[in-house]
Amino acid sequence: MFILKSIYFYFLAIQISIIKFVKKIYFSTSYYNKSLISKTPLQFYFHPNPFLLSAITNYKKYSFKISEIEPNLFWVKQESSKEQKDLHDFLWLNLIDRKNDGKSLQKIIDIWMLKHSNYKRSIWENSVLSKRIISWILNVDIILNNRSFHFKKSFLNSIIVQTNHLKKNIKFEENYSKRVEILAALLLSGLVFKEYFDNFNIAIKELEKLVKNYFDSDGFPLTRNPSDLVFFSKYLILCKECIKDAQQYVPDFLETIINRNLKCIKNISTPNNETPLFNGGKEESLTKFDKFFDDLNLKTKNKKNIIGGIHTYNFKDNAIFFDVGEPPRKDFSRSYQSGPLSFEYYIDGKKIITNCGFGSNISSKAELLSRLTSAQSTLTLEDTSVTKFERNKLINRVFGNSIKNTFKVNNLDFIEDKDLVKFIASHNGYEKEFSCIHKREISVNKVNGKLIGKDEIIKKKNGRPINYSFRFHLYPGLTAVKTMGGNSVLIQISKNKSLIFSIIDESILLEKSIFLGRNKILDNTCITISGNLVNKDKTIRWEIKKNI
Repeated sequence: MFILKSIYFYFLAIQISIIKFVKKIYFSTSYYNKSLISKTPLQFYFHPNPFLLSAITNYKKYSFKISEIEPNLFWVKQESSKEQKDLHDFLWLNLIDRKNDGKSLQKIIDIWMLKHSNYKRSIWENSVLSKRIISWILNVDIILNNRSFHFKKSFLNSIIVQTNHLKKNIKFEENYSKRVEILAALLLSGLVFKEYFDNFNIAIKELEKLVKNYFDSDGFPLTRNPSDLVFFSKYLILCKECIKDAQQYVPDFLETIINRNLKCIKNISTPNNETPLFNGGKEESLTKFDKFFDDLNLKTKNKKNIIGGIHTYNFKDNAIFFDVGEPPRKDFSRSYQSGPLSFEYYIDGKKIITNCGFGSNISSKAELLSRLTSAQSTLTLEDTSVTKFERNKLINRVFGNSIKNTFKVNNLDFIEDKDLVKFIASHNGYEKEFSCIHKREISVNKVNGKLIGKDEIIKKKNGRPINYSFRFHLYPGLTAVKTMGGNSVLIQISKNKSLIFSIIDESILLEKSIFLGRNKILDNTCITISGNLVNKDKTIRWEIKKNI
C-alpha cells in the first residue's frame, strides 16, 4: 500500500514541480505584475492592535534602534537565505523603538517598495509575504504617521498587490502552515479595507476547511506535532482578536477550535511550561498562552489522559509523557520522528529523561538525525529506525521528508489505584523485518515516587540473532556516573539532589549524545542497555528513584 502511495506522490511531485516552474516564469512577466494591480483603498477602516504581532513571533523582549541604521544600507544583500527571509518578513517591527524610529522605518519601507514592488521569488515566497502583510497592517499607525499622500497611496497599493498575489495562488499551497499564514493575511486585509471585505469572507471560508482537514476531534494537529499545535493556535488567536477589534462576528468554528487547541496545549504542557519533544516538537515556552488558559477557566477534570497520541500523567512532583500514537498519514508526516513508545520524565519540575528534539532550527543534517529512533528514549533493533522515510529527492523537495511505512500500537491500557499508576502499550513496527513486538510498561509508585519500567521484546518466530538497544537520553546539564556494580547510574540534578537509575541482571553503558531541541546542538548523556536477542523473548526491568 505504501509503495503505491510513494508512486502516487512521485508523479504528483512531478506535476507540482512542473506547475511551479511554469508559474515562476509567468510571475516574472510584466503581464502578471500588472494583473495584480487593482483599486486603491481610500483608508484603513480601523487600526489593529500592533502588540498582537508579538503573539506570532519568537523574538525576545528587547528593542533596537533602526534610526541608527542607514536606510540605503538596510536592504544590502544578506549572507544567507534565512537572514533574507527574517528581514523581508518584517516581523522585527515589534522590536523597534516606536517613539523615535517612525521616520527611519518609513524610509526603509519606501526603499523596499521601490526595489521589490514586482514579484521576486524568495522575497515574495508565500510565508515571507504573508508575514510582511500582517506586520505592515498591524503597524500601520507608525508606518503612515504624518506621511505624504504619495507614500500612503504607494503603501496601500503595495499591500493590495501582494494580497492579490496570495489570493490568486492560495489553492496551490500544499503546506498547511503556510496556508494559515496566507489566510491570516487575507483576513486582516479584508477587515481593514472596506473595498476588500471579500478577502475576509474568502479567508473565513478557507480557514473553516483547513480546521476541518488539519485537526482531530480533540483539536490536535494530525501531524501529531506539539509545535504545530502551538503555531496554529497563535495564528488562529490572532485572527480571532483582529475580528473582535474590527467589531465583526467571530465564527463559531473559530471559537471552538481555539478552545480545543488551548485545552490540548494545557494537557501537554510540561512542569516548566514548555512543549514535550515528540514528533517534530521543539522546546517552546507556553507563557504567552497563560492569559487564555485563565480566560477558559480550564480545570483538572477537563484533562484527558491521551491527547494527540501522547499519554500524559502528573502526580505530585512526577510527570510522565508517553508516546502511544501511530504515525500520521504520509501527507502529514513531514515533521514526524520515529520514536514509538518513547517517553519523557520530570521530577520536582526538572526534566530527567528526554527525547533529542527536532533539529529543524539547526540544520537539515540535525533534522535528519533527530528523525532516527535512536534519538528517542525507546528501543532500537540492529540500529535501524522503526519508520522508514522517503528518500526520493523530488518527493522530499515538494512534500518534505515524509514517511514510507507505518505500524500499529496495540494493548493500550492505563491502570490506576491508590498506590500505583501504570501505562501499557506495544507496537509492531519491528515485526515485518525482525519478527519482534515491543511492549512497554511504565509505572509510578504514588507512595515513594519511584518510576518503574518493564520493556519486553516478544519474538514471533525464530531467526538470526538480533542486537537490541534501549536508550534513555538525559536532559542537557545533568551529569551521570556509573556505579561500581555496573548495573546502576547516579544522576546528579543539583548539588544536594540526585537520582538512581538501576536495572536488573543487565549492564549499563553511558554514551555521549546530542540534544537538538533548541537553536544549537548541545551535548548530553545517554544511558544505554544493549544485548543480543536469539530465539527467545527478552524482558528488561529498570527503575528510577530518588537517592536518599
